[in-house]
Formats: sequence, C-alpha cells, structure tokens
Amino acid sequence: MQSLGRARATQTRPLPANGVRRDPAPTRWQYRMQRLWLTPVFRVVCRLGLPLTVVALIATGVLYSEARRAAIVQSFVDLRTKFEQRPEFRVGLLSVEGASRDLTDAVRAKLALKLPQSSFDLDMDALRARAEALDAVASAELRVRSGGVLQVILTERVPVVVWRGTAGLQLLDATGHRVAGLSARADRADLPLVAGVGADQAMPEALAIFDTARPISDRVRGLVRVGERRWDLVLDRNQRVMLPSTGAVAAVERLLALNSAEKLLERDILSIDLRNQDRPAIRLAPFAMNEVRRAQGLAPTTESGL
Repeated sequence: MQSLGRARATQTRPLPANGVRRDPAPTRWQYRMQRLWLTPVFRVVCRLGLPLTVVALIATGVLYSEARRAAIVQSFVDLRTKFEQRPEFRVGLLSVEGASRDLTDAVRAKLALKLPQSSFDLDMDALRARAEALDAVASAELRVRSGGVLQVILTERVPVVVWRGTAGLQLLDATGHRVAGLSARADRADLPLVAGVGADQAMPEALAIFDTARPISDRVRGLVRVGERRWDLVLDRNQRVMLPSTGAVAAVERLLALNSAEKLLERDILSIDLRNQDRPAIRLAPFAMNEVRRAQGLAPTTESGL
C-alpha cells in the first residue's frame, strides 16, 4: 500500500502530452553500454587506444607523401646541423702534452686535423688509434676542454735497450716494443745492447739478466739471442757465457758466485758453458791451454841448440 504522501505526489504529477508515462528504467542497450563502460579494459581502450589510433591515422596521412617525408627529415637535419655548429661546440686549437718536442710534432702531423671544426665531427676513437700507431707512443688520451681546445695527453715509451737486428739498430722499451730507429750505437751508449733474431720477444728475461749481472756491468758488452730460445752473455776480452734456455738468471747468479770465489772471469778463458747446471764447461784460450798441457807433461817442449 502506497503512503498518502506518495499517492498525492502521483496524483499531482502532470501526464505527458501523449498520455503515456515514461518508464525511468534504462533500455537494454543503455544497460549494456553502462555495464561495458564499467569494464576496466574497455575504459583503457577508450581513453588510450582511440587517441593513439587517431594520431596514427593522422601520421600515416602526413607521411604518406614522399616529398613530405623528405621535408620533415631535412628539417631535423638542419636543426641538428645548426645545433652542432654553435660556437661553444667548435674546436679551434690542438694541445699535445706529455711528450718530447719531436714526438709532439710527429703526433700533430699524424693527426692532420683541419681546425676549426665542430667537436661532433671529431672521431675520438679514430684519432686515438692514429696517435697510438706511432712507435714512441704507449697510450694516448683525448678530450675536448672548454675554450675549444682538443687536448691530447700522451704516454711516451721509454727505451731501455738497443737491439741489433736484421733491420739495423733499434731502441726497444721494457716490453720489447720498438720505440725508434738508431743510426749509431754511440748515440745511446748508456743503454745495454741485445742482438739476434727474437731478442725483442724475450725482453723481460734480458732485462732480468742485465739486472743480475750488475756487479760485472763494466765488463758486459751485451746479450745475443741464440736460436730464439736462449741467451749468450758477451763480456769484454771476447769472453762468452752460454746460458741455458730455462733458468738463465739463476745461471748468472752461479757465475757470479764462481767469479767471486775463484776469480773465474779474470782468467784466460774464451767461453763458459752453463747450459748444463750439473757440469759447467770452460774453454780456455790457446795460450792457456798450452800452458795446462805443458804443466801436465802432454805438450812437447822445444829445446834450443844454442
């Protein structure tokens, strides 16, 4: 039973013109659309998918023309060019640091940069590779400083030995890498001498031998690589010490011990063979050999008839 107030409101509500009162309930399609709109996926599609679809259609229509695409690309290229050619990005000076004057000039000539130019046009990796291609350069670091200066910081190789090889005299660093050529041995008389094929490949061992033989350094003339597997230590007075292929440093230490105890190197000896550590061999000079044989009664003596 309806209340008295609702009944009176119904009686006082005017009827539509057609005399049919409208049903306030939604239609079937309205109900379905309301239910569909409550679905999260449908809301995401309507809010994002439709705008993106419209944008894609517009972009497709704009980019369909080849001339229009070329114009758009050219506009971006011009914009990038204008940005890269700004004065704050231009490099006008080259600074080479950490090297001698001759090497600095060689690096400048090797880089062959045409300045000024934009820093975006500089291939730093290629420039570093070109600088490090020089024998005297161990490493190179490139950076663009403020003020439009390309700074090249070099680490120069330090020669430690003179190598007499098939290509003549050359300066080598501690790793055996070539530093520069040498016209005469007297130009770097302060450096030890190595000779023979493959001497540059065994430079760490050669330096260790030179360091061990420091007590007799005033008599050491150099090292000779034999068969690309072992060393001969060459001394003054044409004395030669044949070192083993393995344990050369230990063999030099034994030689120094023998020399300290027996004054071995001061005798009339041509060579000392230390390749067999259990049985070292000594080759005497002809005069010393004759004296030994005469002392043993093995050499004939010549008597004068006078």
